[in-house]
Amino acid sequence: MTCPTLSSPSPPGSHPGNSRSEPLRALGFLFPVHSRRRPGTMATAAATPSPAQSAAPALPLQRGIVKLVLSGGAIIVRGQPRGGPPPERQINLSNIRPGALARRVAPNQPESKETPDEPWAWPAREFLRKKLIGKEVCFTVEYKTPQGREYGMVYLGKDTTGENIAESLLTEGLVAVRREGIRGTNPEQARLCELEDQARAAKKGMWGDGGGSHTIRDLKYTIENPRHFVDSHHQKPVNAVIEHVRDGSVVRALLLPDYYLVTVMLSGVKCPTFKREADGTETPEPFAAEAKFFTESRLLQRDVQIILESVQNQVILGTILHPNGNITELLLREGFARCVDWSIAVYTQGPEKLRAAERSAKERKLRIWKDYVAPTANMDQKDKHFVAKVMQILNADAMVAKLNSGEQKTIHLSSIRPPRLEGEVNQDRKKLRPLYDIPYMFEAREFLRKKLIGKKVNVTVDYIRQATPATNATPAFPERTCSTVTIGGINIAEALVSKGLATVIRYRQDDDQRSSHYDELLAAEARAIKNAKGLHSKKEVPIHRVADISGDTQKAKQFLPFLQRAGRSEAVVEYVFSGSRLKLYMPKETCLITFLLAGIECPRGSRNTPSGIQEGEPFSEDATQFTKELVLQREVEVEVESMDKAGNFIGWLHIDGVNLSVALVEHSLSKVHFTAERSSYYKALLSVEEAAKLKREKVWSNYEEQPTEEAVLQVAEEKERTTNYKPVFVTEITDDLHFYVQDVETGTQLEKLMESMRSEIAAHPPLEGSYSPRRGDYCIAKFIDGEWYRARVEKVESPAKVHIFYIDYGNRENVASSRLGVLPPAFSTRILPPQATEYSFAYIQVPQDEDARADAIDSVVRDIQNTQCLLNVEFGGPTCSYVTLQFSDTKDDVGLGLVKEGLVMVDVRKEKHLQKVVTEYLNAQEAAKSARLNLWRYGDFRADDADEFGYRR
Repeated sequence: MTCPTLSSPSPPGSHPGNSRSEPLRALGFLFPVHSRRRPGTMATAAATPSPAQSAAPALPLQRGIVKLVLSGGAIIVRGQPRGGPPPERQINLSNIRPGALARRVAPNQPESKETPDEPWAWPAREFLRKKLIGKEVCFTVEYKTPQGREYGMVYLGKDTTGENIAESLLTEGLVAVRREGIRGTNPEQARLCELEDQARAAKKGMWGDGGGSHTIRDLKYTIENPRHFVDSHHQKPVNAVIEHVRDGSVVRALLLPDYYLVTVMLSGVKCPTFKREADGTETPEPFAAEAKFFTESRLLQRDVQIILESVQNQVILGTILHPNGNITELLLREGFARCVDWSIAVYTQGPEKLRAAERSAKERKLRIWKDYVAPTANMDQKDKHFVAKVMQILNADAMVAKLNSGEQKTIHLSSIRPPRLEGEVNQDRKKLRPLYDIPYMFEAREFLRKKLIGKKVNVTVDYIRQATPATNATPAFPERTCSTVTIGGINIAEALVSKGLATVIRYRQDDDQRSSHYDELLAAEARAIKNAKGLHSKKEVPIHRVADISGDTQKAKQFLPFLQRAGRSEAVVEYVFSGSRLKLYMPKETCLITFLLAGIECPRGSRNTPSGIQEGEPFSEDATQFTKELVLQREVEVEVESMDKAGNFIGWLHIDGVNLSVALVEHSLSKVHFTAERSSYYKALLSVEEAAKLKREKVWSNYEEQPTEEAVLQVAEEKERTTNYKPVFVTEITDDLHFYVQDVETGTQLEKLMESMRSEIAAHPPLEGSYSPRRGDYCIAKFIDGEWYRARVEKVESPAKVHIFYIDYGNRENVASSRLGVLPPAFSTRILPPQATEYSFAYIQVPQDEDARADAIDSVVRDIQNTQCLLNVEFGGPTCSYVTLQFSDTKDDVGLGLVKEGLVMVDVRKEKHLQKVVTEYLNAQEAAKSARLNLWRYGDFRADDADEFGYRR
């Protein structure tokens, strides 16, 4: 048997060509075609009509396609589809008696009884099914009963030259001739009797020995444990025949070879259905009839395979596979079905295929999607997909991101709901702090903060949720841009849900405004529920007791001595009030404090006063934005020095080696305050302030120097570059060409301290594992040479991996905590300050290209590491001073030598008193370029392709 392909029949509503067929009659079948011979004759050369036969009038011949085989003696024939499902009619084969198929008890007829198959009834049905389903036949109607039942002859093909179906059944011994009560005048009765006699003589079919009990099926209409039945098949394909199509997505299937008659609902989809009214009539939803015909024309009574996937209310969910296609995906692609969330997760072929098929139908607006409008239909492509830098996490499903244009945009994660309070809220809502009081809200925020803050993410806008007004039950919500946010290929919403830190929103079936990765979110939530993570855990919810001491003078006084003694403390910037005023969360102390930056005078922002809103000073907003971009929701280190009378702490804030006070002054967003004089950062502040004044930008845009005699004299003195070279010992060179030196003058003190410390440690060795390192602590560390050195803990990843910095030599190492110990007080930094000082080369610019940078570093390491040099401070920087180094014997400038060799570029300084040395460096660079040395071997690359090669001017 050859089945038509699943996609071959024209769908309802189309008009396929029919070049050889006449117009349809009122019932949908072709006009009678008068045959060249009497119906009922065999299409063989031996079939010669008798005179009596020739005299009989010819019966009208009609054509159709076999839709269904009811039994060995009855079929349903349909016409061609014209604008919808075609008409149908039942044809019973004349003058034969087939066996009756099994019949189950009718649910509405309690007196009815279940009957089994009669012998050979099932083989007769299967014989016709395999021969006729989906094939074109022609037929004559010889007799019609008062009840409307039609009897006639059926031929396979377009005319009566084709195979006579009744004769074929008799030849195989699958039916018997009706010898009594013959319907209609059939001169071929003798022919039928002859064929029966031949089959009987050959003992074919029912005429063989044994009585045919082996042809009776053991039909099973119910399954005691459907879940176990489905699981026992392990999602392996089961052979089946589709017996009935209820609607486009629900069928009745006979599972082979065990003859289970089951209802199968297609996993992941739903077609329009037929609603049963109170009076028993059925009203089809739009496209319900067309969807049913689409499935019938492809699957009804076809041999298929079914993957049994799940059970829902005694109905089996499954996927029907035909050699020519998957009906589930075809229904979606042709717009006859929509995806359903509750069953798509069990679809074994992958929900992505179903979503893609549905999306294709939506884009073409086919059938049920004829009025579909995409959630982002009016958006430009650049607004739908973009890259942004995350600036702030608002809560567990919202963040503020900065676009490439500089615009800041609030982005909500699609289809997820952050943790929320369930039931009645006992505490006063005014005192409610959602971040700390709602279970798992803090964990969710922290997950996003650590994962995203300061990082670039890919954003795909899924839909825009329109603004909603306030009601008695819900507050007003502004318009929301809901998106899928990914970083490094990871869907952030999916990661959040999988950890149990958010839940997935359930939508109405017709609500298309959802995440483009909605199925992955549902699967992640199922995993979180299964593993009892986060919100789905049965354990007690975590409690965060965070004391807010902002503005509480008494509590602040209690905390002040502790914070002062702690030195540098870890903190997270929770809020930025202005450029120099922040709110910090101290994780070790579990408190919130207000923190003011020391040493600077920052423009004050606008504020509310009793007389109204007071406008902010110029550039206050710029300073606030600068601080936000640099530190908001970042992990920082703070040094608390003092407290003001309002209970606000004053001190220094560091992030990644940058002092925020120095950075604000350097970018002309703040001025140095006189209180910085007693600080160790005073020189750095003055240095960057002088450079900022020269630029005359922002707060220094109106700056004019006061020409006093003393100032004029000082300027005159500074016209010449001052040199004061001191001997130093270079101990370490970093990958960015910074270097650490020891002062030769204090070298003897360091040697004595190290000898004394090692003697002390030898006499009282630290107990291995007794020291618990904390970030910022000073300690002792055993180096690879087996000796102990002073160090500072920079980061603790795990007991087996602690990042330390050797404070007297400038090198860094990752060690196990077992190699660390408590620094004895007699050798602390108060007795002898750290001896390694960081510097950077002045007047040179290190190439960004890794190979070129490595060449420069190798040269410097070879020339000056572990040697004594002469150092002169040229000017200050935000993190370290910029210097020139000379070899102690030849007095040659090390940086100038790098320029001459073409290993680095010149960093042009604008200060007048530095122009002489800058000119010397530039002349050396021109000579290296002329000689095509190293960086310049391909000429001057900086003009138009610097970025391509990793350099900058």
